[in-house]
Amino acid sequence: MTTLAAPSNWFRRAELWLDGYGKPAWIAAMVLGFILFWPIGLALLAYMIWGKSMFKSSCRKSRATGFANTSSGNSAFDAYKADTLRRLEDEQAAFDAFLTRLRDAKDKAEFDQFMADNRKRRDTEVAETSPMG
Repeated sequence: MTTLAAPSNWFRRAELWLDGYGKPAWIAAMVLGFILFWPIGLALLAYMIWGKSMFKSSCRKSRATGFANTSSGNSAFDAYKADTLRRLEDEQAAFDAFLTRLRDAKDKAEFDQFMADNRKRRDTEVAETSPMG
């Protein structure tokens, strides 16, 4: 029984390793398989299409973004969800405005520091070049 578990374990480790690098790693492995020995590339292609549900993540993303626009069938929950989403959007807008004010204040402080340093440098140059006494 150990001899049967070893190839399965090796295959599972390879699968997890490729999953860690995402779709580009699977595609690179498939291309390499076609280059080395075409049945390997063909097997990887078939596995990617039917075994791995390669397009599952894109479907999951579209379902997640569509959640905000779908109705649950319960008007009270839908009203609560709409109110919560509206509140979160308002909080995000307020936070964005806060960050803008913060960046503007930082920019002004940096500019004021530059002007003060520039004025100090200019006054020093004038004092060094002016003939006194």
